[in-house]
Amino acid sequence: MEYVSALVPPVVMAVFFVGLIVTIVKTQGGANKAKEDAAVDAVLARAEHTRQAPREPSA
Repeated sequence: MEYVSALVPPVVMAVFFVGLIVTIVKTQGGANKAKEDAAVDAVLARAEHTRQAPREPSA
């Protein structure tokens, strides 16, 4: 029965990995895509603005 206990962890991890991939693929696009894209665009714009903001010299 040692072979069963040796095979269970990889099989369980494989099942969870496949479930994760299926979930990721299913959630791509759909009704929330525009909202997610807008949120990412806002974060990127804020980061770009922060990066390009001139630093004030410290006296």
